[in-house]
Amino acid sequence: MTHVALGITGASGAIYAVRTLAALLAHGATVELVVSDYGRRLLRDEVGPEAAIERLATYVTSRYGVAVEPGRLVVHSNRDLGASLASGSQGCEAMAIVPCSMKTLAGIAHGLSRSLIERAADVMLKERRPLVIVPRETPLSLPQLKNLVLCAEAGAIVVPAMPAFYQQPRTLDDLADFMAGKVLSVLGIPHALYPAWTGEVQPAPAATPR
Repeated sequence: MTHVALGITGASGAIYAVRTLAALLAHGATVELVVSDYGRRLLRDEVGPEAAIERLATYVTSRYGVAVEPGRLVVHSNRDLGASLASGSQGCEAMAIVPCSMKTLAGIAHGLSRSLIERAADVMLKERRPLVIVPRETPLSLPQLKNLVLCAEAGAIVVPAMPAFYQQPRTLDDLADFMAGKVLSVLGIPHALYPAWTGEVQPAPAATPR
């Protein structure tokens, strides 16, 4: 899969969004990026001003190095409902929304298409293309649970932001690797972001001397 849309909304979890973007670029994908207004604030608040949308490509390259160079990043305004992503005739193969706010989830569940992220998600569903939703909220209200069910019934793949611990994570980056790897896995994209489960917990790697 080499042409993927990525939506970033205002739910907490910017580290998951940035790591997923880097992983897709490292795979060599063309990433069509759409960030909501609160997603822009999320990047600034949780990562820092260097991850502001106008600097995000530079930030990802500085953080992950030449590994991300095979990919191509295209940024769209979330207000541009005339963008290519709004049409089923464009060639985007899949979409992931990382993280997905409950507001965006509700819009997708009910087909509102109020923004480019919601419209692009609607396109994925109607064209029967993979749509991965990574919600980050707790606890969940009954309307939110119902919206998750509606999205799943429509064909979306719900990947809650619930990193595992069998891989013996030592840092926040290890947790981000796991979630980004889960997104890539459900999209059928090979990766080495976390070890496959072997039936038993592997020993934690030795700490790096300081």
